[in-house]
Amino acid sequence: MALPLFSDNMLHHERILPSPGMTWIATARPAARMLPILLLGMTGAGTEALAQDVAAPAPTVPASASLFAPPVPPVVQTGPLTFAPLVRQVGPAVVNIAVSQAQDSHQAATRQPLPPSVKGTPFEHKFRERMRAHGEEMLGAGSGFLIDPGGVIVTNAHVVGGADQITVSLSDGTEFPARLVGSDDLTDIAVIQIHAPHPMPFVPWGDSRLVNIGDWIMAAGNPFGLGSSVTAGIVSARGRDIGTSPFDDFFQIDAPINPGNSGGPSFNLGGQVVAVNTAIVSPTGGSVGIGFGLPSEIVAPIVEELRHNGHIDRGWLGVTLADGAGHGGVQIVGIDRDGPAMKAHLRIGDVITAVNDEPIDTARMLIRSIAAKRPASTVTLHIRRRHDTMSLEACVGHRPDEDMDD
Repeated sequence: MALPLFSDNMLHHERILPSPGMTWIATARPAARMLPILLLGMTGAGTEALAQDVAAPAPTVPASASLFAPPVPPVVQTGPLTFAPLVRQVGPAVVNIAVSQAQDSHQAATRQPLPPSVKGTPFEHKFRERMRAHGEEMLGAGSGFLIDPGGVIVTNAHVVGGADQITVSLSDGTEFPARLVGSDDLTDIAVIQIHAPHPMPFVPWGDSRLVNIGDWIMAAGNPFGLGSSVTAGIVSARGRDIGTSPFDDFFQIDAPINPGNSGGPSFNLGGQVVAVNTAIVSPTGGSVGIGFGLPSEIVAPIVEELRHNGHIDRGWLGVTLADGAGHGGVQIVGIDRDGPAMKAHLRIGDVITAVNDEPIDTARMLIRSIAAKRPASTVTLHIRRRHDTMSLEACVGHRPDEDMDD
């Protein structure tokens, strides 16, 4: 589903510009490039019916080693000749997510467009039938995974954003209603909860910092609303910035993922979750071997904060930044009136070279460093002002919801 704007409107995840199947996303400052990104959450009234018709048995807080399970020997040892042992181990913890959003009478009377992810597929006819029968709702589908036996599930924020009803389906077909615990649009992570009469199967976090380019990875989810599916590939690149937010730091993977895979996990061969599948680049609306997953080193701390607080509190400095200051550091090109930077007596033209003892080389590094600090905490900013170097104390502010600078 076309995501990268992190829209909370499930009805618009399939918007595609400038041609069907493509969304051009303006990069958040200070980056300046654009990429066609297709979000993986699937929208459309037919997707829930499809899932039922097919039998389907910069982190905001520092990453803590305690969040990750210890490294374990691979379940798959050689080749691999088969991923079957890994699928049997982790499959029961991967869930399908169906969402509904009530429409008012005017919306119900207006013909809804056919989602590009369904158009031209064998499911187009069923989608149109479902639309005629259930004009009062727009349905969508995505993926998620259980992270503890109490029913806590991780998914993408764009999968459940704006939903009036969330239904979770396990691999054996059992369904549960779910409630939203919390979500974070800037990283597109959401936590939902189900209540079951017995402990749920779950999967542990793996440390994505140990994942190398070229390592095997297995993705799981609910592509096109078909039901539980798995695909395999390798990690093609790390640290991808796809222009969705200042916190972009994606794995690029070539395991086929498609609309409906949003929120599903990618596993290492030990059965640990090392990424959450989020988006693809595609001129066709389907997989062309370029997918993106947010690494666990970013996701796991965010999930913990959402579980406990329901939201993310990020630090904010109130400056506009520019890279390329030379000799390290980032230059301040704008200061918000009455913001933390102005109160700390920073000036336009100052070059910030470090926060506390952490060297700063790019605007993204500074944004993520300040965002990781608690509002009202104090940081020491090392700056270069003309030919002088100095240190200033700044009280970190609370990051406005829509602010994309630091």
